[in-house]
Amino acid sequence: MIEGKEVSWMPSYGPEMRGGTANCIVIISAKRISSPIVSTFDSGIILNQPSMDKFFTKIRPGGLLLYEQSTIIKPPAGGEVEVLSLPGLKEAQTLGSKQVANVVMLGAFLERKPVVSPESVMKALQKVLPAHRRHLLPINEKALVRGKELVAQSLLTV
Repeated sequence: MIEGKEVSWMPSYGPEMRGGTANCIVIISAKRISSPIVSTFDSGIILNQPSMDKFFTKIRPGGLLLYEQSTIIKPPAGGEVEVLSLPGLKEAQTLGSKQVANVVMLGAFLERKPVVSPESVMKALQKVLPAHRRHLLPINEKALVRGKELVAQSLLTV
C-alpha cells in the first residue's frame, strides 16, 4: 500500500496454529483485486512440513517455493517450480532472534520476486509496530538483508 499497490491478505490462524498449517494468502497487484480467494499460488514461503504437504502442490508451474530447510523432513522435487531451500531459522538465531526467521525468508523472497521494496517493508513496520516493539526494527532490517544475501549465495552454488 505504501507503494500505491492494491493489497489483499487473508490469514488463517485458527486451531491450526497449534501444530498444523496456519497460513496467510497475500495478493499484491497494480490492478484492483477482485477476490482474495485463489486456488493456485505464484509463490510460497513454507516454514514447516505440514504446510509443505498441504500447499506445495498448489504452487503453479513456473512458480517459486522458498522453504525453511531445518523444518522440512521431505523436501519437494522441484519439477515445474523453482525451489530454494534456505536456513532462515539458523540465520535469524545468528542475528540474535529466532522470531525474525520469517523476515529472513521475506528478504529472500523479495530478492527473487521484488513485488515491493525492502524499504517499503521497513516503512510499513515502522507504521504498524507499537512503540514498545520499535527496538525490533534494526534486527528486522538485518533479517531482510540477510535473506537477500542467502538467495544470492544459493544461486551461485546451484
